[in-house]
Amino acid sequence: MTTITASRPRSDSRWPDRLAPLAAGWLGLWGVLALVGTLTGAGYPFGTNDTHGGDVNLLRLVPVDLATPLFAGVLLTAAVAALAMSRPAVRPPGPLRALLAGYGWAVAFGLAVVVPDARVLIVLGYLPILIVGAPFGWPPVEYSDVFNWALFGRFAALAGGLLLAGTVLVWQRRTAGACVGCGRDDTDRGWTTPAAAARWGRWAAGIAAAIPLTYASTRFAWAAGIPLGISREFLTEMQDSGLVWAGFGLGAFATVGAILTLGLVQRWGERFPRWMVGLAGRRVPVLLAVVPATLVAIAVTAASLGLLSNPRFWELTGGGVSLTGAPMLLWPLWGVALAAATYAYHLRRRGACGRCGRG
Repeated sequence: MTTITASRPRSDSRWPDRLAPLAAGWLGLWGVLALVGTLTGAGYPFGTNDTHGGDVNLLRLVPVDLATPLFAGVLLTAAVAALAMSRPAVRPPGPLRALLAGYGWAVAFGLAVVVPDARVLIVLGYLPILIVGAPFGWPPVEYSDVFNWALFGRFAALAGGLLLAGTVLVWQRRTAGACVGCGRDDTDRGWTTPAAAARWGRWAAGIAAAIPLTYASTRFAWAAGIPLGISREFLTEMQDSGLVWAGFGLGAFATVGAILTLGLVQRWGERFPRWMVGLAGRRVPVLLAVVPATLVAIAVTAASLGLLSNPRFWELTGGGVSLTGAPMLLWPLWGVALAAATYAYHLRRRGACGRCGRG
């Protein structure tokens, strides 16, 4: 006789409880550093203080004298808000809950999307080339100009924004009576079922894969000596400087990303294919796909905000109508579609919750 026992929630799923203290500590520490920068007049790495690409950052619109104390104040108040959200589950009055959640999401969006700009996406795209080519002195860049304080500030903002977003999400779930681990409650939402997520996730993945391929096609054409969307003189300049191969690397990065995006809706995105020796047939860990796809979706969205708000971009691309700039006009859609495809993948594969046992 076979005895069937209900699966018990795992006791190791305590990560939601750690988000608020981590967010408060990270934002508080950075807020103190920003406050010191306010008092000393040094250390603020954005706006006119950023001499390496600050023209594509929306913070360029805020004077440094105003932005520095404002930045410190936002970080410190966000740290206090994160601490408030770490308290036991007591549902606050509606207006207070909306105000706290609204402020938290606004700051999280600013830190994760507005502050990073295109620099984060560019570094992620060039990173394989920089690592492989470093011993050979190629590409010809000064690494201290790439990995500087301004770049660290962008990644620090991204980390703080993600921690704060997770904190707000967990707090909203807790105060609404839902599971803080998976968000499930006793209300059935049809669009979150695995079958529904598979349907709308395919559309999102198709869009998210097609857009980077249009971008890659122009870079591959330049590497092949075809001045697609640019003048022959400009192509010659890029060939002489080696930038055409850097563009080829970005195109290759975009192509690999497009292929991996399709994996969000393919069987090989759930189980490793046969040619992967040692892993063939094993289940792909959900986080192995969700974490990098989420980071790329955020980086693409951040890059599009900085580029499309920069008048210089419109001048160089002829108002966005050239083949050089047209693919970038679709980047906001790319970020949203990739985020949706990633969420659909998560909904399909999350299974039973290790905290509440639902699912």
